[in-house]
Amino acid sequence: MKTLLQNARCIITCDDNDSILRGADVLMQDGVIAAVGKLGIVEADDTIDASRMILYPGLINTHHHLYQYFTRNLRHVQNLELFDWLTALYDIWAHLNEDTVRLSSLAGMGELMKYGCTTCFDHHYVFPHGAGDLLGAQFAAAESLGIRMVSSRGSMSLSRKDGGLPPDSVVQTTNEILRDSREAIERYHDASELSMRQVVLAPCSPFSVTSDLMKESAKLARSYGVRLHTHLCETMDEERFTENTRGMRPLAYMESVDFVGNDVFYAHGIYFNDQELQFLADTGTGVAHCPCSNMKLSSGVARIPDMLHLGVPVGLAVDGSASNDASNLMEEIRSAYLMHRLRYGAQAPSGYDLLKMATRGSARVLGRSKLGQIAQGYAADMFAIRYDRLEMAGAERDEANLFGTVGYHQPADAVWVGGKLACKEGVLLNINEDRTAAQSRAEIDRLLSSAAVS
Repeated sequence: MKTLLQNARCIITCDDNDSILRGADVLMQDGVIAAVGKLGIVEADDTIDASRMILYPGLINTHHHLYQYFTRNLRHVQNLELFDWLTALYDIWAHLNEDTVRLSSLAGMGELMKYGCTTCFDHHYVFPHGAGDLLGAQFAAAESLGIRMVSSRGSMSLSRKDGGLPPDSVVQTTNEILRDSREAIERYHDASELSMRQVVLAPCSPFSVTSDLMKESAKLARSYGVRLHTHLCETMDEERFTENTRGMRPLAYMESVDFVGNDVFYAHGIYFNDQELQFLADTGTGVAHCPCSNMKLSSGVARIPDMLHLGVPVGLAVDGSASNDASNLMEEIRSAYLMHRLRYGAQAPSGYDLLKMATRGSARVLGRSKLGQIAQGYAADMFAIRYDRLEMAGAERDEANLFGTVGYHQPADAVWVGGKLACKEGVLLNINEDRTAAQSRAEIDRLLSSAAVS
């Protein structure tokens, strides 16, 4: 199948040369970008007039908790900070099942796709006893939507009785976790360059797992060649917890359990000092930046300009929908731009820097070398917005920066994943949105009533 996007108004390639092309074409064939440029006469199965379109590489989300989509905007947790917020919500999440995870994944990734996201990493770490095959439910949802998905076999092994935050019903022993992690990799992980589904091992956080589990997860992941992920340096509460219980700062603790390196990425990374940032750069350890979540939970501002200057791998992320209440990477670019302008002034990343963070940077963090660019040989993942809308008047003069400087507040006009049109004019083409919304509301009612939440 060949699809030709012809005579595009503008193509923001995010390629090695930061090329911006005008009046050029993109040929997609068999899921890959076959050619980019002024191609002349090309035979294609489908030729699309792109003269009103600005084309961008598909956005890549590097940290989410899709199950949280069904516990967002709950009044009783709106003003809580991280530890209190988690404690309040774990008793609801203890009632997750396959339907909850499948439907919340459809809803959360559906929103991501509408706003230009073509690859989603989800940090799923809540596995209630008897809940079923939750990763299978996620991958089924991703396949239905047509989005690339990287899902984590996350874990928690420290319950409240052991000094952790979650209830006993959602924690497992180290042996159970390692067994399930191995099965998840063998069943679902596809290591190919253009894979639609991959698995990451992701113990939840320093305050919800044991040191032994961190070490054994790292060994297991490396034996299979999959990546590692956890929350780190999100709050001062976490820093105090780690210093009090481990006798060291969070990053030093990660080093002590072999959880550093170019196959590791952390969510948040707010409270690194100068030496730790240099260590991240030297080891190639990545960070998933979650600006909206960090603001909502009053966690702090990550030192993104310093990370970029040092060469730390950094991707962009929405975080869990309950700690953000939206799944929109365009909004994250805008929020990150404003956050860092306020804190760093002229040293802040530009809108284009943040677009590259959400594309090339995120691809690097996830180890996906063929994602994140509109360039020959890369995955045919991209989205388009129309330049001639009234609300775009003037904004189109700097297409590379506009998601930061102006913001874009409606769905993309078209989204392609692997060369297949998955979303058009804000409508998901592969699922019935009305039916999914109705099923989701019914499942939310069940979940909240099970936990006696009104």
